Amino acid sequence: MSAVTLTPRALYEEVAELLRQRIFRRELEPGSWIDELKLAEEYGISRTPLREALKVLAAEGLVTMKVRRGAYVTEVSEQDLTDVYHLLSLLESDAAGVVAERATDAQRAELKALHAELEAAASPENREHFFALNERFHMRLLAIANNKWRDQMVADLRKVMKLNRHNSLLKAGRIAESLAEHRSVMAAIEARDAEAAMARMREHFQNGLEAAN
Repeated sequence: MSAVTLTPRALYEEVAELLRQRIFRRELEPGSWIDELKLAEEYGISRTPLREALKVLAAEGLVTMKVRRGAYVTEVSEQDLTDVYHLLSLLESDAAGVVAERATDAQRAELKALHAELEAAASPENREHFFALNERFHMRLLAIANNKWRDQMVADLRKVMKLNRHNSLLKAGRIAESLAEHRSVMAAIEARDAEAAMARMREHFQNGLEAAN
């Protein structure tokens, strides 16, 4: 197998990103053993940067290191998923409240435009595009709320959420429900009603958790 060409970025970071994307695409399934020798050969690297990459993924919760057994893709239990959604609900509802109170007219318009893109992508053939836009909407709302520590925590939690075998948006009717919930969040933000924005975002995550189980 030919080696993958890597960019000049720190080698272990590049390898970590390659593995991260393979995990998200289910090329490396939850619970599966990660064959370090095979991957090192595939990428044309030694095992040292590969192990450093696995440490990065372990810190993010995507990989579990087992003594004398090696690295495994993390399996997410129902309790894990409940915990992740609970924390995301707290963090993102807080962000929604901040945005409702402090966002400029231009920032509100930007969120509204993103949501319009999301509405337009709500069809089965656009599923992957819809998923990407949905994440963009949430991450842009967080960016406007402007708290780098919250952003970092949410980014890590969302990585773990992607390990779930059953994406909540795949449930029949869930995309339409999710869009309706987004509209309610946007209405509260446009009305500058922080309490309502927080409440609607909490409901959004509670419904997402029910759909994901």
